[in-house]
Amino acid sequence: MAKSKAKILVVDDNSGIRAALKVLLPLHFSQVELIPSPKELVTKMADFRPDVVLLDMNFHTDINTGNEGLYWLSEIKKRTPDTEVVLFTAYADIALAVEGMKRGAFDFIVKPWENEKLVETLKAAYHGRSKEAKEAAVAPSSSLRMLWGKGNAMSAVRKTMEKIAPTDATVLITGENGTGKDVLAGEIHRMSERALRPMVCVDAGALTETLFESELFGHVKGAFTDAHSDHVGKFEQAEGGTLFLDEIGNIPLHLQAKLLRAIQNRSITRVGDTKAIPIDIRLICATNKNLEKMVRDGEFREDLYYRINTIHMHLPALRERPDEIVPLAEMFIARYSERYRRTVKGLSDDAAETLKSHYWSGNIRELQNCMEKAVILADGETLTSCDIELPQNRNLSSASGITGNETLEETEEKAIRAAMARFGGNLSMVAKSLSISRPTLYAKLKKYNI
Repeated sequence: MAKSKAKILVVDDNSGIRAALKVLLPLHFSQVELIPSPKELVTKMADFRPDVVLLDMNFHTDINTGNEGLYWLSEIKKRTPDTEVVLFTAYADIALAVEGMKRGAFDFIVKPWENEKLVETLKAAYHGRSKEAKEAAVAPSSSLRMLWGKGNAMSAVRKTMEKIAPTDATVLITGENGTGKDVLAGEIHRMSERALRPMVCVDAGALTETLFESELFGHVKGAFTDAHSDHVGKFEQAEGGTLFLDEIGNIPLHLQAKLLRAIQNRSITRVGDTKAIPIDIRLICATNKNLEKMVRDGEFREDLYYRINTIHMHLPALRERPDEIVPLAEMFIARYSERYRRTVKGLSDDAAETLKSHYWSGNIRELQNCMEKAVILADGETLTSCDIELPQNRNLSSASGITGNETLEETEEKAIRAAMARFGGNLSMVAKSLSISRPTLYAKLKKYNI
């Protein structure tokens, strides 16, 4: 069997374990380095640039920030967000390892380990998916992990995610373009029991009507012109894992019935065939549209809406969670500095203020593009406000998200969300600014899932 091209770095203070892994891992991976102490980790990461770090959870060090493994996991993710970390833990520390996965670790291995499981987990971390899913999985469009911040809105989203991720409940994620709906879907999958199975992502709105059934359900040879061989659709590719249908609100009404039938029956039939194929998937959908309004307007099937809306999660706009702007920017700086081999290391105070005061109409995606451009063009090691090119901020009315083209309900919802962001969730201040009573505000918050 050919060796994996993955570069593996092992950090463990047990000499016996290092000796065993020094024999085992080079049989399966082309480059392996082993160090006894995390004190060498930063230097070794810079020199070796590993794809995956196998990190022990406990060392005899003078770090007093809690468990050492969690501390060094955070350091790795802060410096090189794309590096995958597999935690190496004793049975008694499994709870800590699970916490580590919530903080960005790919997986954990319990000592004493099984050689085959260890090797397969490291390979899965390198590919970002399991060996079984290698052919079928399609990664989310962003490799980011969720940055939860400290705001009330994202804390509520995270709490809901942690509750529902281990279940098979169908999830509908809503939010503006660029808020990270695909990243949240990936996080739900990663924290689910299906994490080692494929996550298949589909831009449902981009499917042409002629190829809709073929792409989702597959086709058999000869089903139509140019069908020269059998084709496995997205539902089958996601077998045992998660199917993520992005932009589901863009599916034409007459095609929604075909999707509903597959979801209801938990089976699909390939185009040109009569055989029903059972499917075992977890369904996550996302949209930037107001599906409730589309249902009322007859543009989206009510029965499909309730099928996909078992759990509804709304991602607030980036301007509604300002505590995340600078940490996200720093994450992008680290990523693009490494990718483009630049020496940019952070933001000046004035650059940070510039970012925080900007109205991010494109949300996280706009911030990401802005930081990539800034890193490429920067002359120094610290980005200043002069290095950051931003469109001129909009006036106050558009900063609330109101453009004049919305319905009355959409205008009301945006005004409430803008007030919640402006006053940090202080309901008394929000109600006062909107000239409504607190009971009325409570009712509208519930109505708009704020």
